[in-house]
Amino acid sequence: MSDYPMKPVLQKPPGYRDPNTPSPPPPPVASRPPQQPPPMRKTAAGMPTTFRPKRRRRNCFKSCCCCVCITIVLLIFLFLIATAVFYLWFDPKLPTFSLSSFRLDGFKLTDDPDGSSLSSTAVARVEMRNPNTKLVFYYGDTAVDMSVGSGNDETQMGDATIEGFRQGPKNSTSVKVETSVKNQLVDRGLAKRLASKFQSKDLVINVVAKTKVGLGVGGMKIGMLAVNLRCGGVSLSKLDTDSPKCILNTLKW
Repeated sequence: MSDYPMKPVLQKPPGYRDPNTPSPPPPPVASRPPQQPPPMRKTAAGMPTTFRPKRRRRNCFKSCCCCVCITIVLLIFLFLIATAVFYLWFDPKLPTFSLSSFRLDGFKLTDDPDGSSLSSTAVARVEMRNPNTKLVFYYGDTAVDMSVGSGNDETQMGDATIEGFRQGPKNSTSVKVETSVKNQLVDRGLAKRLASKFQSKDLVINVVAKTKVGLGVGGMKIGMLAVNLRCGGVSLSKLDTDSPKCILNTLKW
């Protein structure tokens, strides 16, 4: 019996899939974790960035402060320059005052049953001098008080008011002040001491004035400064040969 030749086995093409073979189950899908919002950044002090102050506002504040400081420095510098120019050009000097004369008219002490009384008229002359060549002084109303005696023996001789006036450059002005008292009660012991010193010209006299002084430049008045002027403190005998200078205090009343 003869053998039949065997047929060659056909090869399956790539990707061939047997329809009789069951399909494998699909691979499981990997689950993804839910997405979380990114964490909020914090500053070094633990404050969220949303609460951090804006740099723009801070820079504006610094710029304003710098501008104000520079302006103040410039104003001070300009003021110093203007003051230096004023002093160099005008060479300002304070006015000078002296007590040129003082007298007591009708000085009378009377011994009454109730005590002693004083009646007299005090007349004083104050010399006022402006040493400046380009500046003018303006004086306001001046209140003047006069007294005699010193220490516990000082006795008031009345007061007066002098109207304000203008004093030009290189000008000397003599101001007359007159006050009086009539039947002013004094202690008997004081009356005796005053009478004795008046006869010997050892009686001390005092003149105190309160006024305001202003400066004038080119017809323009610059401020009014309160001053306190004190003259005297010397005896009547010394006034016959000397004119004592008065003490000028500013900003004092």
